[in-house]
Amino acid sequence: MAAKTKRTFVCAECGGVSPTWRGQCPRCGAWNTLAEKLGGQSRIPGPDGLPSGLPIVLGDHPGADFKPFPTGIDGLDRVLGGGLTPGGAVLLGGEPGIGKSTLLLQLAGLAAAAGRRVVYVSGEESLPQLKSRAERLGVLHDGLLAASTTDAGAAVDILGASPAPDLVILDSVQTMHAAGVEGPAGSVSQVRAVAAACVEAAKRGDACLILVGHVTKDGQIAGPKLLEHMVDTVLYLEGERRHLFRILRVLKNRYGPTDELLVMEMREAGLNEVPDPSTFFLGDRDPAVSGSAVVMAMEGRRPFAVEVQALAAKSFLSMPRRAALGLDVGRLHLLLAVLEKRLRLNLGQTDIYAKIGGGLKIADPGLDLGIAAAVLSSFYDRPLPAGAVFWGEVDLSGRIRPAAAHDTRLKQAERLGYGPIISPDSGKGRPKADNLGDLARLLFS
Repeated sequence: MAAKTKRTFVCAECGGVSPTWRGQCPRCGAWNTLAEKLGGQSRIPGPDGLPSGLPIVLGDHPGADFKPFPTGIDGLDRVLGGGLTPGGAVLLGGEPGIGKSTLLLQLAGLAAAAGRRVVYVSGEESLPQLKSRAERLGVLHDGLLAASTTDAGAAVDILGASPAPDLVILDSVQTMHAAGVEGPAGSVSQVRAVAAACVEAAKRGDACLILVGHVTKDGQIAGPKLLEHMVDTVLYLEGERRHLFRILRVLKNRYGPTDELLVMEMREAGLNEVPDPSTFFLGDRDPAVSGSAVVMAMEGRRPFAVEVQALAAKSFLSMPRRAALGLDVGRLHLLLAVLEKRLRLNLGQTDIYAKIGGGLKIADPGLDLGIAAAVLSSFYDRPLPAGAVFWGEVDLSGRIRPAAAHDTRLKQAERLGYGPIISPDSGKGRPKADNLGDLARLLFS
């Protein structure tokens, strides 16, 4: 028996859609402009159930009330823009062993405890391994279901199951294999096929899908950018495995901000949010040691007080060494060249090393002034003023430009009690550094 064909009538004037023929278009009022278009089973339905490729007036679409549901982690809800969105696809990337599976298992347990139906699909661990880890984290719950498989078809069936799950976690997409697609699991063709099938299944239903993506040697989510274009939200978990802290960054987000981050601390019971990370990365800093400067850096929307360290030592090499950890070594070379030129320093026989304390990696241009101050402090072997804080961008001319979010940095520095505050525009009555010459005079005159 032939399948019943759905009839749709579209206005030739305004594109309005009507389920039945009418002499007058219900949208624009034009007469005799409705023409029949075939839909239903003659076309592949899109994620909203309507025939794909058939243009309609966007305002006529009934839409959907997809309200995000909370994750149980307040900071993560803030980063995501309110929580996890039904039908949304989230990609979580990070280096091996950084804590991706730990974070997601905690998230799964919290969602299950809140009454959500959660399925954790693992292609890397067996069910006994998953249970052992869930027991250690204390997240076992009747609403937390698990499956151990590398079959992408099984994951698609879980996403389309009835009753539909609220949250499906696929760990990881590189371990899954799609039938009928050439290449081993983890290859570009397989990753594309697996991700496309799972994301499409999530869009057709109400389940939120979280994919775990491996990271290549270059630090990119394997694909390398393939997966990022297929999902709604891209999160990246970073940090040093030898340190306790982790930073969750938002690289892409269709449902919320893209300049947020979450600072967490790795403990035996899992990852815990750091409630006030403003001075978390300073550690046990000794202000009496030369070559150490505090910088009010911006990561996303949040200001952090971080320690910039520099070491200037006599070189016995024909070409002195330059090394940087946590900051761009090219930026260090640029700043050293500006210091040599504008302050007439002889750094040609000096090894110079610079790093960000706590294992952080920061690309904020506002670090320039702090790096320059730390280098000068170590070169002259004189500690910087106790409580001093720096920020500002250094030009090739030696001029210091105001850094982005100056007011936010200033308010945070005042709240934390720092002083003197040294920046291009520190406010009335405060020391002001418009160029590197001003900086040197403020510090060492």
